[in-house]
Amino acid sequence: MEMEMEWRPIMRTLTPVILVGLLCVTACAQRQSSNLPVWSVKVVAEYPHDPKAFTQGLVVQNGQLYEGTGQKGFSSLRKVTLETGTVEKSIPLDARYFGEGITILDGKIYQLTWQDQVGVIYDLATMKPEHSFRYAGEGWGLTTDGKHLILSSGSQFIRFIDPKTFREVKSIQVRDGKQRVKNLNELEYVDGEIWANIWYEDRVARISPQDGRLLGWIDMSQLIPQATRDKEAVLNGIAYDPDTKKIYVTGKNWPKLFEIEIVK
Repeated sequence: MEMEMEWRPIMRTLTPVILVGLLCVTACAQRQSSNLPVWSVKVVAEYPHDPKAFTQGLVVQNGQLYEGTGQKGFSSLRKVTLETGTVEKSIPLDARYFGEGITILDGKIYQLTWQDQVGVIYDLATMKPEHSFRYAGEGWGLTTDGKHLILSSGSQFIRFIDPKTFREVKSIQVRDGKQRVKNLNELEYVDGEIWANIWYEDRVARISPQDGRLLGWIDMSQLIPQATRDKEAVLNGIAYDPDTKKIYVTGKNWPKLFEIEIVK
């Protein structure tokens, strides 16, 4: 409280220009990582992507691409030919649901919904909906470490869920030093790390699944510059093929899907 009382008189005496400058510096300092490595990306290949797909989840298994899309009345689970972007099969969600992240575990596809606290389980081979499950809070991103469902909710927390009981096993808080990293969106488990899109930012956080410690950033701003796309057409969609070690990324309503390599 004492700091607050000292700050307010200073704020009143600052000129608008100086005040704006200070606010900008403060904002930049909050976003700046504390001496963490930053990687860039090299585009290996570009593939067509449905520009009407509001991408919320992306998974590759055995060379096959699966995509979850959002927006009420348009949400779906899709099976997509990676090289051509052709939608082979599309299963619509109930119109009341806003689809979110997806992942594959033990022959099942799991899909979240945004605010309804309901997820859907599909058979991987047929893509037929089999069951639903419930979870607390909002659903944003979803991935798996081969044992748990790993869920984000747009906050700084990532939760590990038992896929049999759907009870929370543990929760980690993502931090860059003492700074909380919020707006965690679509997730992917990559070689023992959790990668997370940050909502409205063209960068991906690399996170330790053990304690939530931030390991570094991946800058993807070069893929489709923000100035050339709609505000809501954010980077959102990471798929990792553990067999080939290939990484694919796209965004909401993006016309392209990129195969990338990470360059330090």
